[in-house]
Amino acid sequence: MSHITRVAVLLGGRSAEHEVSLQSAKNVIEAIDRHRYEPVPVGIDKKGAWFLCEPDRCLVHPDDPKRIRLNCREDDRLALVPGRPGHPLVRVAGGESIGPVDVVFPVLHGPLGEDGTLQGLLEMVDVPFVGAGVLGSSVGMDKVVMKRLLLDAGIPVARYQTSAWHEADQLDFDRVSADLGLPLFVKPANLGSSVGVSKVGNRLDFERAVTEAFRFDVRILMEECVRGREIECSVLGNEKVSASLPGEILPRHEFYSYEAKYIDENGAGLVIPADLTGEAVERIQALSMDAFKALWCEGMARVDCFLLESGEVVINEINTVPGFTRISMYPKLWDATGVPYPELIHRLIRLALERHERKGSLETSYTLR
Repeated sequence: MSHITRVAVLLGGRSAEHEVSLQSAKNVIEAIDRHRYEPVPVGIDKKGAWFLCEPDRCLVHPDDPKRIRLNCREDDRLALVPGRPGHPLVRVAGGESIGPVDVVFPVLHGPLGEDGTLQGLLEMVDVPFVGAGVLGSSVGMDKVVMKRLLLDAGIPVARYQTSAWHEADQLDFDRVSADLGLPLFVKPANLGSSVGVSKVGNRLDFERAVTEAFRFDVRILMEECVRGREIECSVLGNEKVSASLPGEILPRHEFYSYEAKYIDENGAGLVIPADLTGEAVERIQALSMDAFKALWCEGMARVDCFLLESGEVVINEINTVPGFTRISMYPKLWDATGVPYPELIHRLIRLALERHERKGSLETSYTLR
């Protein structure tokens, strides 16, 4: 009998994107090939506590994005223990292991899940995990650092300004709007799913948007409104990467907001694949893979960009833990490219195991010769 790989699927987390994570993880657990893999859902609540969940009963109101929540008991609380290769998760009550964990699939969006902190923890306990490592996760999450690195690599991005919370009283609407134009966008530097993002058209909008963005992060980003088609492309791989067919977002809200992405099923039209010339497809795929490599990503990422009327492609951002909900672009684009959902999950897990094996061959001690 062949070995069934046990996959700890992490869901929830201490982030404003907690509910999005639950929706994404639900789809991963349902789509994973049960002949190859045994999903072991591990829920992380909004206070950071870890719990063992039952695969088919890990959520309450699983089909309602507004009411969805973890279904876990205090008796199933877990701890992550270093120095126990293959058995890093133990019950707090009693201290017994929940059994071997071959690989971790973090389906956590936003800070403390997608920003390198969790990835560092998993590195410390020496367990393979899906997705980018510490560096790729960290710079992919931080929109300011991401833009600076992309610019350094010669990859075009939208014009922007940034501010830290202690500089907020120095922000001047006239100066910002004169530089970036109107409308403009205000965003938290470290968050995704359009949480805390506002479109600004006047001074009052700007003041409200700055206050809203600072609710979620200590640094914010002010960015020009790029007028172009919203295109997304999925990237897969470690050293050797490939890109999916691009798709197009047609927002029906003011912009592609959190509600449009996860609450309102009619919040945006998804054109998959996008109606593009062959030349445009190749340009978007090439630039998406360049961005993936420039930010030292691994495993997976969704690259969001704008296609201008001139034909120029401008990178908006990269998402190292893209959405996996039933209306998310990352799996939909791969499906359109010929990689169905279960096969996509299989490839992501194999990439995680390959990277862990490669890193495991590196020396961890130094002896003078």
